[in-house]
Amino acid sequence: MAELNGTKPQTGIKVIIVGAGFGGLTAAIECKRQGHSPVIYEAFPELKLLGDIISFGPNAGRIFYRWSNGEIVKKMRDVSIDLSSYGFNIHKWDTGEIVINQKTAAKDPTAPNFNGHRGELHEIVFNYAKELGIPIHLGHRVENYWETEEAAGIVLEDGTKIEGDVVVGSDGVRSKARTLVLGYEDKPKSSGYAVWRAWFSNKDMIADPETKHFCENGDTFNGWIGPDVHFLFSTLKNGSDCCWVLTHRDEADIAESWSFPGYLKDVYKVLEGWDPMCKKIVSKTPESVLVDWKLVYRDPLPTWVSGYGSAPGHGRICLLGDAAHPFLPTSAQGATQALEDGVTLAVVLRRAGKKNIRGALRAYQEIRYDRVRKVQKTGETTRDLWHKTDWEKVKKNPESIQMPREEWIFGFDAEKHAEEVADDLIAKVSAS
Repeated sequence: MAELNGTKPQTGIKVIIVGAGFGGLTAAIECKRQGHSPVIYEAFPELKLLGDIISFGPNAGRIFYRWSNGEIVKKMRDVSIDLSSYGFNIHKWDTGEIVINQKTAAKDPTAPNFNGHRGELHEIVFNYAKELGIPIHLGHRVENYWETEEAAGIVLEDGTKIEGDVVVGSDGVRSKARTLVLGYEDKPKSSGYAVWRAWFSNKDMIADPETKHFCENGDTFNGWIGPDVHFLFSTLKNGSDCCWVLTHRDEADIAESWSFPGYLKDVYKVLEGWDPMCKKIVSKTPESVLVDWKLVYRDPLPTWVSGYGSAPGHGRICLLGDAAHPFLPTSAQGATQALEDGVTLAVVLRRAGKKNIRGALRAYQEIRYDRVRKVQKTGETTRDLWHKTDWEKVKKNPESIQMPREEWIFGFDAEKHAEEVADDLIAKVSAS
């Protein structure tokens, strides 16, 4: 069995986690570390290497580093981009000139950051959870959630009733748990923006003398910043894979779905008047891999926990990750904040104990809520920094256009913080 650093004595708390994404898996791994008994139910029948690029900041790396004596971090490093020598070239949208090369921050081996393929990184975390002996039930769709004063659980599609002490709804942006916790359906809104995104092999890039230099340089990262649009392009795995994301204005109605097949002709329209290199890169993309993803947002939920505030229930069901707080991709923190949720939840459950699940979940929300709201806002501020660029100001101070790296976000240690504040908060919310 895989190693689990810092495992605590058994608490007897059975934690049912719905969803095997990064947030759900991390919650399960951290619950195991804290001495609980986690079990995961996931609707997908099998693990598929889906998606494209995903980012984890050093505040996530700090969590991964504690798993299996750094072995998980090594595996993740092998499939992630390494920009230590290349940095990030920021280009002006029309001329293509490099305004500044943003150097990569000095490496801290105990808090690495990762940018890599979502599916490949997810597979590493998924396999680690399995090696730890955490039961992961794939192909089990949850039809309902239930709770009483003494227990909580789920009802599966075939009618099977599963019982535990606490249920964690880590079931993504379309969360069923959210509706149950809130007592009403919280509908998403359009953010006014969408992204096209693609991941593809370097075959056609290498064949073109104008674009081959990107792939021959190994791992690279370039961004073109323009009015209400930005285009980010990476080569990864020593230049063998290519990936780009283009964020632009879009007022599409997202009532039913927000991920669609993308069309290159639509991308070209947005890139009219841009540095021809952008169109050149896009032209190497097989249309079959292009995704048109409408960026939705939700107003901050009044609560993530049943029976807290105005929410109905008995305080044994909580939301985690995207189910509680969807992020814009410009924050580059969505998945990382889900990890911080999982770590915090596991700590407070141990601190409060089996007899005070209600107090634990309330303390979890109190610890996480304000930090998450502040980090969510950075998705808007980074986007606006780029989309409303004052180029005269940038001429005088090129550093003003750099991607923000904020210490209050990156320097945070979710486990340490939760251990420090949990007892006081549990006592406070348990008395209310």
